[in-house]
Amino acid sequence: MATTDVTASTLEQTITENDIVLIDFWADWCGPCKSFAPVYEKASEKHTDVVFAKVDTEAEQELAAQAGITAIPTLMAFREGILVFSQAGALPGPQLEQLITQVKDLDMDEVRSKVAEAQAQQQG
Repeated sequence: MATTDVTASTLEQTITENDIVLIDFWADWCGPCKSFAPVYEKASEKHTDVVFAKVDTEAEQELAAQAGITAIPTLMAFREGILVFSQAGALPGPQLEQLITQVKDLDMDEVRSKVAEAQAQQQG
């Protein structure tokens, strides 16, 4: 599966309707973004069970602001609708592979438990 362009109107649906979603926030003028693009594309062809989304921060400035993007490229990973990774900077191929493996291997019951715990602490 190749990468998918995501916009403000398709982001939530993409995240909620797929088990694992990686999102690359990028811009055409960004050198590191351009060097990361082929690495990301190659991983998308290898991991057909993962959605590899891309957000053009120039075209989707409001979405990038809502996502708290302050540097690009920024890579986010969602599993079962929960943000489990967010980091600025281009990842080399081996590190991207390692990240994908870690996201696939997450114990989501444990993650949901930690999210609920954090939410309870914020409210209390």
